[in-house]
Amino acid sequence: MTFLTVVSIIAGIMFGIGAIAAVIRIIKGPSILDRTLATDVLLAIAICALGAEMAINKHTDTLVVMLVLAMFAVVGSISIARFMGKQDAS
Repeated sequence: MTFLTVVSIIAGIMFGIGAIAAVIRIIKGPSILDRTLATDVLLAIAICALGAEMAINKHTDTLVVMLVLAMFAVVGSISIARFMGKQDAS
């Protein structure tokens, strides 16, 4: 087993554990802000996993997917923050 294979397996396990923890927080989160934060964490984990896969396989094919995921994370967070701000003002 090469060093790169071991690092890939360890990174995959760490990304998997983080994703499972984020999904649990999305399901159990008592407030919408907890769920929003967990969704951002899940998207960040997906972006990092795609980046690691690109580095391991030495290609840039999924760079557009990473950018779209980052855009969804930012737009989603801003829209929920605006919604919660209007709800708190009432």
